[in-house]
Amino acid sequence: MVERTVAVASRTGLHARPAKLFVQEAQRLGVPVKVRVGSGKEVPATSMLGVLSLGAVRGTEVTLSAAGGPEGEAAVEALAALLARDLDASDG
Repeated sequence: MVERTVAVASRTGLHARPAKLFVQEAQRLGVPVKVRVGSGKEVPATSMLGVLSLGAVRGTEVTLSAAGGPEGEAAVEALAALLARDLDASDG
């Protein structure tokens, strides 16, 4: 299992546009990744409703997890890097 915790950098948190961009990237990667806030429920990174249900605002630490191996590690790192950017910025 590969895990990485990262703070959400987008001004609006994981809501609306940032959540959409995050989910689209998770779908593009094609590796099952789960997302959770604290010790709460895990949701699939590919589920828009699941990601929105986390209620992650700017600065919230979210944990991404995937099965071990190079693909899982690469997917977790790519999604963590995405969350560390302000996805509300015009260049997304």
